[in-house]
Amino acid sequence: MTTSTTVDWSADVFREIKARDIKTVCTVPDGGLTRLLNMVEADTGMRLVTLSTEEEGIGVATGQWLGGTRAMIAMQSSGVGNCINALGLPTTFRAPCLMLITMRGQWGEFNPWQVPMGQGTRPSLEAVGVKCFPVDKAEEVGETFAAAADIAFNSRVSAAVLISQRIVGAKGFGQK
Repeated sequence: MTTSTTVDWSADVFREIKARDIKTVCTVPDGGLTRLLNMVEADTGMRLVTLSTEEEGIGVATGQWLGGTRAMIAMQSSGVGNCINALGLPTTFRAPCLMLITMRGQWGEFNPWQVPMGQGTRPSLEAVGVKCFPVDKAEEVGETFAAAADIAFNSRVSAAVLISQRIVGAKGFGQK
């Protein structure tokens, strides 16, 4: 796996999650999110919810907000297509929906299956009213996540941070 930098963006995001009192992180695990998900799982004050499909996270995050706590969803761009219809739920309830999305189908992608959704992630999310915050530099992931979280929770809208594949790295066939 090749990555653009040695900056630990996962630690930056985790710090911002804690600062915003996000208690639940929903995920369909992704290799690019492993470090962050391990931090969440190790924190006894937080809950990591492993989903069978990404759109379940939309329901969990909305329900958590309606119940008085904050949640977010962490996923790979390939799961965004599963969420498009479900994103009507937080919109209807004026509930925030914060997503952290590691991108595929971009920088050095080896798998042609990933390219269409990788290219369609941002336009699809924006078409259903999600505010998108793409980030291409590891040192900017934490502050970008903080800005997206603040907009989501303060304005009660859906927001997504799109972490470039250039940051996460590109795999080749045979790499783990």
